[in-house]
Amino acid sequence: MDEAAPNLTELTFEDALRQLEAVVKQLESGDVPLDESIDLYERGEALRKHCQARLDAAQARIQKIVTDASGKPVRTEEFGSDG
Repeated sequence: MDEAAPNLTELTFEDALRQLEAVVKQLESGDVPLDESIDLYERGEALRKHCQARLDAAQARIQKIVTDASGKPVRTEEFGSDG
């Protein structure tokens, strides 16, 4: 399994998500021996954490543009703020 498992830091979010989906399909098939299932589960958990970290980083970069009454942009705020 490890020969086809690139370093997580080299994966884009989309590639990691595709790999995670493949891991889930393999585990759900029930055709994988126990030891390989454990390895797949561990890989899946690492992929899930990588995807979550990428999503968290993207969310932190998103800013909301605040406009005045005329629609002119006046400032930006962090994503999710109510101001």
